[in-house]
Amino acid sequence: MNRQIRSSGGIIIRIKNIQFHLDPGPGALVKAREYGVNLRGTNVILVSHSHLDHCNDLNVVISAMTHDGLDRAGILIGSKSVMVGEEGERPYITRKHRKFLDKFLSLEAGNTVKFGQDIEIKTLRTKHRDATEIGFKFTCDKFSIGYSGDTAFFPELIDELRNCDILILNNLEPFGYTNEDQLSSDDSVKIIAAVRPKLAILTHFGQKIIEQNPIYQAREIQRKTNVQTVAARDGLVVDPINLSASLKKKQIDTY
Repeated sequence: MNRQIRSSGGIIIRIKNIQFHLDPGPGALVKAREYGVNLRGTNVILVSHSHLDHCNDLNVVISAMTHDGLDRAGILIGSKSVMVGEEGERPYITRKHRKFLDKFLSLEAGNTVKFGQDIEIKTLRTKHRDATEIGFKFTCDKFSIGYSGDTAFFPELIDELRNCDILILNNLEPFGYTNEDQLSSDDSVKIIAAVRPKLAILTHFGQKIIEQNPIYQAREIQRKTNVQTVAARDGLVVDPINLSASLKKKQIDTY
């Protein structure tokens, strides 16, 4: 994040005319402009935890979404550390920007939020030094997407991510390395082999994995699991309904 070798503006997910912005870290506004994302069109912001690479641009994204509060709109869903603070730290959502929103929800793992009849978001358990962190699982009538958030591997994580068509895994470390707060490529193999998604996307790369080239890590994970696995690049676009078509067009990148 500090060197911006890879962008940290977050992930945009669009489901049935609802635009979700997941983990708006540093550069969210700049990268939205670069990739043609209209932040005024965002309906829901989701923030997994309070570390800067996931929440730094939260308030400016709220300003962009609401025209600096002129149009009260949108929903914010976040961990307790983001919404109310923890261990003496202030919350990352300011009192001013909270007033710009229609609704804000401070959630723990195991909560469910529904949007209409067809879209459901479930908050997932993680194992991280931000003890309030949550992952997210998006489900609609046509597909499901699981986002691990920042987490170390623990056996129950597999159960949290089961039945996902697409897995987005924050894979910080390459094969042969461990991290008490983050997933490695070895961990991703265990998760992907058990969950068997249609597509696994690796993101949130650390220095070591970038030096070794994330593409090679993804290829080895795919070889070990026989599940299509890609390493995200800045600007990733994936059509969750027509995965094979979007992959053939090489529309793979992350915002």
